[in-house]
Amino acid sequence: MQKIGLNQTLSQKLSPQQIQFIKLLQIPTVELRSRIEEELEINPALEEGREEEDNKQEEDNYLDDINDEYGDFSEYDDREGDSKDDYDMSLDEYMYDEDLGDYSIYSDNNGRDDDKDMPIAMTSSLMDNLLMQLSFLGLEEQEKSIGKQIIGSLDNDGYLRRKIEAIVNDIAFSQNMEVDEDDVYQVLHKIQYFDPPGIAARDLKECLMIQLRRKDDDNYANETAIRILEETFEEFTKKHYDKIQKKLSITEKELKDAVDIVTKLNPKPGDTGTDFIKQYIIPDFILTNNNNKLELSLNSRNAPELKINRKYAEMLDAYAKAQTKKDKNAKEAITFVKQKIDAAKWFIDAIKQRQQTLLRTMNAIIEYQYEFFLDGDESKFKPMILKHIADKIDMDISTISRVANSKSIQTDFGIFPLKYFFSEGISTDTGEDVSSREVKNTLKEMVDKEDKRKPLSDDKLEKLLQQKGYKIARRTVAKYREQLNIPVARLRKEL
Repeated sequence: MQKIGLNQTLSQKLSPQQIQFIKLLQIPTVELRSRIEEELEINPALEEGREEEDNKQEEDNYLDDINDEYGDFSEYDDREGDSKDDYDMSLDEYMYDEDLGDYSIYSDNNGRDDDKDMPIAMTSSLMDNLLMQLSFLGLEEQEKSIGKQIIGSLDNDGYLRRKIEAIVNDIAFSQNMEVDEDDVYQVLHKIQYFDPPGIAARDLKECLMIQLRRKDDDNYANETAIRILEETFEEFTKKHYDKIQKKLSITEKELKDAVDIVTKLNPKPGDTGTDFIKQYIIPDFILTNNNNKLELSLNSRNAPELKINRKYAEMLDAYAKAQTKKDKNAKEAITFVKQKIDAAKWFIDAIKQRQQTLLRTMNAIIEYQYEFFLDGDESKFKPMILKHIADKIDMDISTISRVANSKSIQTDFGIFPLKYFFSEGISTDTGEDVSSREVKNTLKEMVDKEDKRKPLSDDKLEKLLQQKGYKIARRTVAKYREQLNIPVARLRKEL
């Protein structure tokens, strides 16, 4: 039997204005202009320009009078049919941020820099280039169809990873043409002689073999390289050079010459770089060092001037004076105009609040990492997590995360994402905490200076770091090495 009960709950909700501020806070400068243009397009009561203080005060006073007479319409968003309840967000939803993790931001976890696409010169794609080469062969219609199917089945890196049997079925279903696997193999071998060398290979070994066989150098080193791939490919991928040398009965110099040839080949022939659109970083902050005095400013594109359209304010005044509040049409007109003006005021306030929050957060980061910002010396980094900045400026950690995400700063020594300045701490023998970035730089220097014939293992790197005073475990060394994209010792070995 169902029971009917009455429960009282207390919850916190974010207003539409707060939600709008949150959304504006987390977007980078490059997207802000688009967002402003979008708002200017949908709201005629908003326009660019500097607002005169006298006019602003006069309009604010007048809008208060309209609210008293006709009711406060500010509780409605400018979207038709949507009340403020539709835009409420619980405080828990705001506090939760999937990017926070353990409130530590590592420099190598790059943000989601969603920059605008910049115009680039027109270039032909890899597929267009291959189809053009196919047309030069003078093939019959069936062979042309097979060739187009093969080219269309290539991956972005230029490999044909689809099975020949599947390609036969594709041709049968899509082109209603019966071919056998031998027909496909014949056309495939012709395509494998196209440029770039190694295209349409079915695996890495075949890709490298195609490039070696196309070389004009008919010397012993090239022949040795082919033997290495044919007979000892697995050992070669694992850099077991001693086993290769013993199995092929070759000298160390012959092995070195052959390996040098192979390492200069292109393992991704389809990755020409012409199909990718270049992205340009537009910094949100600009920091200059004026005689050891750091001066921070927002990018000029980050601080647009917006104001209320004066004509809309006058229109509201005219409607209010010409009609009575009992007139239904007049009240609807006043409601519409008032909603647009309120939405414009919300947006302007959100932009201003965004700028203030960005500056407060960035100033706190600069103050915390002041020594680094003076000369760019990474050894002066201090361990810093989101909570440090949040406590410093009395803001929530999730707010700091939204500021740090996808924002960057231009300094005299380069452009850095804000996430670059956050790192965990490592204890030293003296009990002092140093930034993990300092440890990573030391680790990278050790690897760069090591003897490549006998590269340092993680255990040796751990001991060397501990000798320098860093209390660090081997698994942490492995983690930092992976974050720096440094392979294991065996794969760093050179002849």
